[in-house]
Amino acid sequence: MADDPAPLPLPRSASTAQQVHDWLYSCVLRGDLLPGQRLSETEIAARVGLSRQPVREAFIRLAENGLAEIRPQRGTYIGRISMRAVLSARLIREAVESDLARRVAGLRPDLSALHAQIAAQQMAHAAEDVPAFIEADDRFHAAMAEAAGAPEVWQDLDRLKAQMNRLRHLSMRVFDRAATMAQHRAILEALEAGDAGAAEAAVRAHLRQMLDELPQMAAAHPAYFTD
Repeated sequence: MADDPAPLPLPRSASTAQQVHDWLYSCVLRGDLLPGQRLSETEIAARVGLSRQPVREAFIRLAENGLAEIRPQRGTYIGRISMRAVLSARLIREAVESDLARRVAGLRPDLSALHAQIAAQQMAHAAEDVPAFIEADDRFHAAMAEAAGAPEVWQDLDRLKAQMNRLRHLSMRVFDRAATMAQHRAILEALEAGDAGAAEAAVRAHLRQMLDELPQMAAAHPAYFTD
């Protein structure tokens, strides 16, 4: 991935600090705003047609989420990706989602939603649309939680993985996305067979892929990461 940030997509509406925050939050997660990049209150306020105050509030919220760093007398900068936060979220996801997989395998519910998300990933992969690919990936895991009768579990997990998502938007531009789809198919096949052990193993293998990707991305872009 090039070190130059992509142009920021303008939000459809940004009338409040929360809307500005949500827009910037999405830009950080997708890599449209890169670690170390300076944020200008004046420029962003002009782009969204607001005063600087709601933009300043949005910057503060980004900092509270660990996605920005406010440096007194110097400005606000996009924070680096916390490897500790990535590894923590990955560990929690593996523990929780492997249990969800065992539950789904025992229930043998309708899994058409998981099939649909694999198909959506295939389309996104063919179009080289990494954000759409990752959205379908998330929907696959959300559908598994839904099939387990615990949709709120995915909502809880989703709140933990902001730093993980930043890594994914970097790594999915570099690593083999077809391997990710193959891992999803292995999970789905085990679930459809009602094989709880195989489903758990497939989920663990899938989520451990990040243990290989993280050090490689950190070595390739050391300025983007912090312990």
